[in-house]
Amino acid sequence: MSSPSCAKIPPARSTGPVQATPNVTDSPGTRSFAELLQSLSVQLASTADDYDRTGAFPQANFDLLHRHGLLALTVPKELGGLGGDLAQASQVIGAVAQGEPSTALILVMQYLQHARLHSTRRWPQALRERVARDAVNHGALINALRVEPDLGTPARGGLPATLARRRTDGWRLSGRKIYSTGSYGLSWYAVWGRSDDPDPLVGVWLVHKDMPGIRIVEDWDHLGMRATCSHEVIFDDVHLPLEHAVSVSPLSAPQPELDGVGQQWMAVLLSAVYDGVARAARDWLVDWLLERQPSNLGAPLASLPRFQEVVGHIDTLLFANRTLLDAAAQGHSPACSAGQLKYLVTGNAIRAVELAIEAAGNPGLARRNALQRHYRDVLCSRIHTPQNDTILIGAGKAAFTHRHQGASA
Repeated sequence: MSSPSCAKIPPARSTGPVQATPNVTDSPGTRSFAELLQSLSVQLASTADDYDRTGAFPQANFDLLHRHGLLALTVPKELGGLGGDLAQASQVIGAVAQGEPSTALILVMQYLQHARLHSTRRWPQALRERVARDAVNHGALINALRVEPDLGTPARGGLPATLARRRTDGWRLSGRKIYSTGSYGLSWYAVWGRSDDPDPLVGVWLVHKDMPGIRIVEDWDHLGMRATCSHEVIFDDVHLPLEHAVSVSPLSAPQPELDGVGQQWMAVLLSAVYDGVARAARDWLVDWLLERQPSNLGAPLASLPRFQEVVGHIDTLLFANRTLLDAAAQGHSPACSAGQLKYLVTGNAIRAVELAIEAAGNPGLARRNALQRHYRDVLCSRIHTPQNDTILIGAGKAAFTHRHQGASA
């Protein structure tokens, strides 16, 4: 199978010209805002199958979100954004994911980057404001590019091979990044690398998409989340100003990439994507059970206790997810449990879709029906950092440490 081309974008319903400044008429948390999100879910779902089949970047979806100011949800109000918090971001991500989850995953990265950008304040102010206003005015997207072919995920340790060589006129950045979610649609790459200093700087170099020396290799052809366009991005001697080393620290004095708050944001928003997928699968099943009326039954399948029990099981799993996500988003669960939150919510989401597949039988796996797409998408939740083994080992170590310290007190 050939790699999907992000240059080909399937037709979508016309949504009108993109405004230079978003026309935001509803505030997060209001009833009208909730109604807007529900409408967006329906609109995004209408072309989700096209994007799944082609693997094209969902530009029309981001144009739509931009017109409502949602690409700048977590940009501070003083810079023109909505100043949204984690609870509001989770609400938006869940609604977008119910419509088209690849769009939601790219949006997660947008929200995370802007939330961290203005909470840590490590970046030079001019660049921080430039990236923020680019999102507000032009819908510019940003994501962190961290994973490399040889190293794999940096979450398990190691130094990047991506090298920034210091010159009198700036940096020369070279390296390869894989699983670069958003690739073609990104305006800004936050590239994890290291410098060539004796005590190398390690951290983020900011790269604009239009800088010479950037090439995208179309190698993303996965089972699910196909429209994320998570292709390989190659940087070949890209020239950057010195101030574009925006968040770096010496290897001898490392700084954490994410503190507890950042980990909580990551866990909640990633989990909200796959919870949204499971809710879309649940809705498909309910509609199908109401419509399917076998001739020998003379009534919809929804009238049978067996299927009522299945839907009740699914709704109970999703109730648990909503309870967990809301508690975490509102600060009622500890940040140290962020990994366990992801483990539970994504596990419940996978099980919910599996139950829907089992109940639907062959129609659930037919390509003409959306349920099989939801199943392929929800399985992708397992590959996000932190993976399940890391989460459970960490929780187990914490339990032993706590018990040992209690016994020693």
